[in-house]
Amino acid sequence: MSITRRQFGAAAALLGLAARPAGAEDYPGSRPVTLVVAWAPGGSTDFVARVLAQGMSAALPGNVVVDNRPGASGTIGHASVARARPDGYTLLLGVNSTYAMARHLFPQRGYDDEKAFAGIGRVATTPIFLCVTPKLGLRDIGALVALAKKQPGKLSYASSGAGSSAHLATELFLRSAGIEVQNVTYRGGAPAVQALIAGEVEMAFVDAVTALPLIATQQVTALGVSSPQRNPLAPAIPTIAESGYPGYECSSDFALLAPAGTPAPIIRQLAAAKATALRQPEVVEKLRNGSIFPDIGTPEAWPEQLAAESAKWGEVIRSRGITLE
Repeated sequence: MSITRRQFGAAAALLGLAARPAGAEDYPGSRPVTLVVAWAPGGSTDFVARVLAQGMSAALPGNVVVDNRPGASGTIGHASVARARPDGYTLLLGVNSTYAMARHLFPQRGYDDEKAFAGIGRVATTPIFLCVTPKLGLRDIGALVALAKKQPGKLSYASSGAGSSAHLATELFLRSAGIEVQNVTYRGGAPAVQALIAGEVEMAFVDAVTALPLIATQQVTALGVSSPQRNPLAPAIPTIAESGYPGYECSSDFALLAPAGTPAPIIRQLAAAKATALRQPEVVEKLRNGSIFPDIGTPEAWPEQLAAESAKWGEVIRSRGITLE
């Protein structure tokens, strides 16, 4: 059977397309990009993801859709993205409680954070407030520390379990202050905060998006904030560092990740779309209204940032003897 020149040319073109390595030439086309959140809907990570997805959808040809895959302190969602095809169509919005802290508590989680993901960069950061029940009548951190030293082991703090940002922020503070306060674990952040409001526990570290309305209505008393600077939405509350604990810093940090092996041109395109989204006035306003501050990180800066966060919290976990029991 003879083959015409036109047929030969078409076949060669098809073969060339099949052999061409994956890149950014046709990405993302009309296909949606899935942004995995390793937590249930309604929390701060989910909120950041949905704001980011909306902003990136305007910066990319295709839509970005959020897919919640909660469980096992975020490691289920992370593992699912680690196994995904590295084609840019499955991304992860990670939070430092999982990408930097969980590795020291879940050694058998099924993936390695350095090897399983390609960092697109940081997205945002939000501070954590040190709050106490108004029943104590305390107004500053010095009074809290004095009370804890006067009654060693008598006070308690609420947490949602080992490894959360709020839990480790508390342990870092206890170590810095040289005090011991009993950990009372609740099944999630919301019950932990309700326990503080009810006075079942004396203190808790609470994410800003949850804490600020409670502070405004005097349901809790904020003694300090974990960020290096005072929070612009609550400027009267001092930082923990300026309250006698220089160097104290903790926050919930969010980062955009892709499966390892995702082509560099796609990583660059996603990083550019992320940066464009985080500069949009409506995106900035939505995040800042929740006391979440954009942090336009880059793929190049990510490995060093990840290593520093992991080293910091690994040392806290070891020194405080924190386990999953």
